Amino acid sequence: IHGTLNHLLAADRIWLKRFTGAGDAPTSLDAILHEDFAGLRAARTAEDERIAAFIDSLNEAQIAADVTYSPLSNPGNITHPLGLALTHVFNHQTHHRGQCHAMLTALGGPSVPLDLVYFVRSEGKAFLHI
Repeated sequence: IHGTLNHLLAADRIWLKRFTGAGDAPTSLDAILHEDFAGLRAARTAEDERIAAFIDSLNEAQIAADVTYSPLSNPGNITHPLGLALTHVFNHQTHHRGQCHAMLTALGGPSVPLDLVYFVRSEGKAFLHI
């Protein structure tokens, strides 16, 4: 769980650096950025705020525009619309957060609803106007 949550933070920092040119990004997807869960949680909160601010700054033309980057796992330039890369980033988060949820459930943790609809109804009411 700890490694997966660090991987998510590392990947998000890498992608946001690609998109914005700003921020610290590790050079490895398996980097352990925080040994303790408290530090990891604080860093996750800060990174989520950075991601939200970046998304809020975009317009439709920027989302449709191309972004070029070099993957860590297979260096060489890749170019495609920013919107596609953003879809990947959020799908990647969903995938690994689901893995963590499964691990916690297997360890006997409480079942917590992760459905997007549940989030929108309970926490994301501001998004209902979209």
